[in-house]
Amino acid sequence: MPQQYPRQKSQGNQPMKPRIRQLPPQVINRIAAGEVIERPAAVVKELVENALDADARRVEVIFREGGRTLIEVRDDGRGMSREELVLAVRRHATSKLEDDDLLRIHTLGFRGEALAAIGAAARLSIVSRPAQAEEAWEIRVEGGDVRKPRPAARGPGTTVEVRDLFFATPARLKFLRSPRAETMAASATFRRLALAHPHVAMSFVTEQRRVFDLPAQDEEARIATIMGRDFTANAFPFAAEREGIAVRGLASLPTFSRGQADLQFVFVNGRPVQDRQLSGALRAAYRDVLAGGRHPLIVLHIDCPCELVDVNVHPAKREVRFRDANLVKGLIIRALRDGLDKHATRTADTLRDSVARLAERTTRATGPAASSPPPGTQGAPLPPPAVQPRLAALATAMQAPLPTATTDGLTEARANAPLPDTEEMQATLSPAPPAEESPPDDLPLGLARAQLHNTYIIAETTDGVVIVDQHAAHERLTYERLKRQRDEHGVARQALLIPEVVTLDAISREALLAAADELAALGLVVEGFGEDAVAVREVPALLTKADIAALVRDIAADLAREGLALTLSEKIDHVLATFACHHSVRAGRRLTLEEMNALLREMEATPRSGQCNHGRPTWVKLSLADVEKLFGRK
Repeated sequence: MPQQYPRQKSQGNQPMKPRIRQLPPQVINRIAAGEVIERPAAVVKELVENALDADARRVEVIFREGGRTLIEVRDDGRGMSREELVLAVRRHATSKLEDDDLLRIHTLGFRGEALAAIGAAARLSIVSRPAQAEEAWEIRVEGGDVRKPRPAARGPGTTVEVRDLFFATPARLKFLRSPRAETMAASATFRRLALAHPHVAMSFVTEQRRVFDLPAQDEEARIATIMGRDFTANAFPFAAEREGIAVRGLASLPTFSRGQADLQFVFVNGRPVQDRQLSGALRAAYRDVLAGGRHPLIVLHIDCPCELVDVNVHPAKREVRFRDANLVKGLIIRALRDGLDKHATRTADTLRDSVARLAERTTRATGPAASSPPPGTQGAPLPPPAVQPRLAALATAMQAPLPTATTDGLTEARANAPLPDTEEMQATLSPAPPAEESPPDDLPLGLARAQLHNTYIIAETTDGVVIVDQHAAHERLTYERLKRQRDEHGVARQALLIPEVVTLDAISREALLAAADELAALGLVVEGFGEDAVAVREVPALLTKADIAALVRDIAADLAREGLALTLSEKIDHVLATFACHHSVRAGRRLTLEEMNALLREMEATPRSGQCNHGRPTWVKLSLADVEKLFGRK
């Protein structure tokens, strides 16, 4: 039986009260406040965006006790007159929506909800003065109660003061985190806006300290100030453009990454956004150069005509929708991968910096002894007795002649087979120069001089020393060669004798079938089967032993969530990476100088050779100055 709702009983001749009624404006504003300003950081976002839309050249934020007691934003923008102040605190009143066209939004704000929502949940005061006006005006709103404007004293610009946030909606206070956590969230919001608008001087002040004090500066300087000099030193630029959409920015080298994605900033036409599909594109671009659980640092700008993006998706304007999302995601992936191919032969400078810090600790530990005469000279202390035999053995070894690539002893020590594909690598290379020659300037990784512990190649460059992990380096070279072969000849398929039928929900099934051509290029052939399933006809030959049903469900989930078939590509690349790992020269393998130099030359010619398939660096460079620091010469 259908559910019966109890009828309202009338008392005597009194009519029944209607069940549907219009809510009072104060209640409406408090409901809206829960969507627009869910926490103090959202208040900072809305008020700073208003200041930026008012063409402010300086914005200051004062934040007290996690935003509970005070959030104040001052700017030197256009300001508002008395009449504009009265309208500003009403819902859906804005000066930013030209011709009421939601497809041509050029400002950060446009809904006209923020000030009304804040005034409904807190004690709000706005003091403003246009540049051409002779006096300023103030308006106050407390818990939705709007007071009459009154004259005030202020220079051109606007000051918005929010006190006792959520005093009118005390249930919201219970969901706030600690003052420190709320302050960190607000400063992160401020940081995103500051990155997007470097031409504006901005500051963020708490009761303890001035967290940010940023002058107006160019984009590169603002990124260095907020992200740190280490990021700009270990990042590469990228850019791409297609069909009126342009992407550009800075991205970190794979060897300069973090354990969380908190330093990934995406801006669409200057608007900070947090979009899952765009985050998926970033992961796809770095998929085979980062270890699991690591994330790159990125500043990404997407510029496009306003009619190609819808920003009216979320009340807080955090998400956007593109008319052609696949075009944008593909453009991001291509731009980042092209940048990685050009620059990922580098490794992070922080690796070298760690050696520099070691040098400083060594210098401090040795102190004046670093400048003392060598042991055995007059006035120098003798080493302890237990160390003297080892020093003597070391001195004897240093006097022995160094082996060369043709020494019989070295040939006899090569018990293993030749390095895989060494002959192929050497076919296009001239013979390695003798060890006594100076390395040419056109060899970034220099010339091999020795092998340490049968694992690390020591090479000399014109200005320092390069240390190469031979297994990690050859693993990347093998992996890239396998990927080239796959791209040139396609993914080998294996037809199934009996098609695998996989049941899916309607959304996942539709997303999977819409990407059938893309999946076929990767070796997975699917077709519709009934109304709630797909039939798998062919699978990649590399994945014949995989759980096909589970694989298809994972791919469908990726496509429904991010529009990218990440799972299939990741599994194929994982198989290739595993094959490369097991078929590369191992640590502990003795190499000749010719083999070491052949490895160095192919590294110089191979994209992404700066890190292995697991995201670890393949080589580290120490400048001559770094080495001299280790020995206290500088």
